[in-house]
Amino acid sequence: MAMTPQPPSTASDAPQGMLLGLGNPLLDISICADLEFLQRYNLNPDDAILAKPNHDNMFNEMIQRYKPSYLPGGATQNSIRIAQWLLQKPKATCFIGAVGDDAFGRILKEVAQKVGVEVVYEVLPGADTGVCGAVITSQHRSLVSKLGAAKLLDLEFIRRPDVWIHIERASFFYIGGYVLPVCPAAIKSIVEHAADSNKAIAMNLHATYLIKDFVRDDLDLLPYIDVLFGNGDEAMKLGEEANMRTSDVSEIALKTSAWRKANSKRKRIVVITQGREPTIVAHDGVVEEHPVTPVDSALVKDTNGCGDAFAGGFLSQFVQGKPLADCLRCASYASRVVIQHYGCTYPERPDFH
Repeated sequence: MAMTPQPPSTASDAPQGMLLGLGNPLLDISICADLEFLQRYNLNPDDAILAKPNHDNMFNEMIQRYKPSYLPGGATQNSIRIAQWLLQKPKATCFIGAVGDDAFGRILKEVAQKVGVEVVYEVLPGADTGVCGAVITSQHRSLVSKLGAAKLLDLEFIRRPDVWIHIERASFFYIGGYVLPVCPAAIKSIVEHAADSNKAIAMNLHATYLIKDFVRDDLDLLPYIDVLFGNGDEAMKLGEEANMRTSDVSEIALKTSAWRKANSKRKRIVVITQGREPTIVAHDGVVEEHPVTPVDSALVKDTNGCGDAFAGGFLSQFVQGKPLADCLRCASYASRVVIQHYGCTYPERPDFH
């Protein structure tokens, strides 16, 4: 007998604002194109880069020559929306970022609020809301981000009493690597607050070009991170930047999990995804491989957002105190759902049990 989809059983126990995300809110502009399009703009099939001046023409071509879809995006905001969808408790999550005082910013806020996320945007008149060009070729996607207003987020806004109250309320934080070059002072302020208050910090490496910021001496971020997400390429870059003297992803994950902690009351969990290859998880001095359940290629519509969904699914269970196995199972579930939709989208209600 088919079961009626139900929200997670402990959703009603999720306090308001328990999970807070800090990141770059972007509007995704997605097209399906060919390799010639990528070559014309010096892109690789699975790139994740910041836009350069030559990409202005790319955005124009995407809008004028193709039929793009416009979807709410920004990696961290996507993960928070997924976590909110799975928690099924209005305003269990909160998201902080900066947008322009324009139509794109209003669209982003409306979509996030619709699923139940409490949105705290710094709205900047005269600035354009950031966009991300997602070029899909077969089962690959190349992401080119134009941060716009998102890069103007500042510490003064974060410290405003009406904003800081959300940080005081939260017990778990998810900070995307993409926001590191934008406002490192705000990140440092939040992670220090979390360590002092025994709250959990989760971060995502997000792209190889960002890894250097994770090991900067002036930020000293790694000791504050309780849950670290990344993929195989990012892990190898982390090993290189941190002088771990190995390119073995499992060994890098294990060494990272054992890195010095600012808050010794919490153990660190390192989760490294590898596409269809097993997910590597390091914690408590051990490293494990968790097989991935593949999705029939005929059902795959868009890999953009798959990694964001994985992190969001994991966090939705982690904040409820669920066992690590359940966190990973929900992460896999969320990514399998999203990969069968365009952009980081999903059915109205989850059927994860």
